[in-house]
Amino acid sequence: MNQSLNDRVRDVFSVLGLVLSLTLSAGALAADGSDTAGSVNIDPQCKSNDLISSKLFTDICWECLFPIRVAGIPLSTGHMPNDASKMVFCACADGLGIYHPGIVNSLWQPQRVIELTRTPGCLSTLGGAKLNLGSNYMYGSQIDHMSGASGTETKATSFYEAHLYALPLLEILDLFLPADCDVSGYVDFDIISFTEIDPTWNNEELAFFQAPESAAVANIVAETACSVDAVSQFSGNMPTEALWWCAGSWGSMYPLAGFRQAMDPARTTSLLASKILAQQHRRGLAYSTVGDENVCRGSIYPTIPKQQYKMTMFYPTPETKRGHMIGDHPYKWQGGTTRYPIGQGTDSTYIIWNWIDCCRR
Repeated sequence: MNQSLNDRVRDVFSVLGLVLSLTLSAGALAADGSDTAGSVNIDPQCKSNDLISSKLFTDICWECLFPIRVAGIPLSTGHMPNDASKMVFCACADGLGIYHPGIVNSLWQPQRVIELTRTPGCLSTLGGAKLNLGSNYMYGSQIDHMSGASGTETKATSFYEAHLYALPLLEILDLFLPADCDVSGYVDFDIISFTEIDPTWNNEELAFFQAPESAAVANIVAETACSVDAVSQFSGNMPTEALWWCAGSWGSMYPLAGFRQAMDPARTTSLLASKILAQQHRRGLAYSTVGDENVCRGSIYPTIPKQQYKMTMFYPTPETKRGHMIGDHPYKWQGGTTRYPIGQGTDSTYIIWNWIDCCRR
């Protein structure tokens, strides 16, 4: 069995190594003189996060898999969603409507990678290669406090591009997770989306038409409610699902665009990563996987189920011992608030963990 696992791991890294080699080779050719749209080149501002390397093992929070619950019995301690299934047995229908019995399994599963970058087209996860996406006008910025035209002071604003990747790590390594417990639809490393080609990411008016519920939470009362969520989480509670527009101490997730009043880089980039997840749910591209009603298959959930997700920073400073929930203040993260070495910028990469309640048949 160990030999089979070693062979599979070797095959996975052989494929990933080939992809990386081809990407960097294309970048070298582009740097020699090709500058056509869509080509790949190397940009000194675009740094690799070394995800496709040995860090895929050493910088992953393997302890974040826990707790694992089998037949309603937790095999270890740890945080889990309040509505996580406690069922022992289950039965799910196949394509012919025939029900098959099973046992409910639940765990945190690493499923996605989200990288936030100020450089459009910068693929940190693919070795720091840079695609010619967008233009110089799309570079992310962090504007310090400044005087407006009328002499009033405007607040600092941050903007990052975001890239979403599929990384079903347990399925890639064939570890524990059966095929019928993966609702993501991805079985290998893949690119899902770029915000450079999403017109709603850099235009808040277009983002409103994508998520018109923004109008219901664009007021001082809704914004103030987020402080309640922040205090609740700081005291050790899970995120408040009723406040679906709030991300605890990170602020409001709406509108679902790449602009945000600047905070420390850890909270700013985490909030934008949460917006990407909320955007996926709003478009019907992500599913609710928590609760008795979802043990057979995930269901469409138009707002983000916050307790379903947790994050671990992978770059620049990895969290390898524990993760953080959506809205957790960096004081509660592994290593605290000092996360960005001098001279490395504020580009960030996060591993997204998804709680799954699954009927294993």
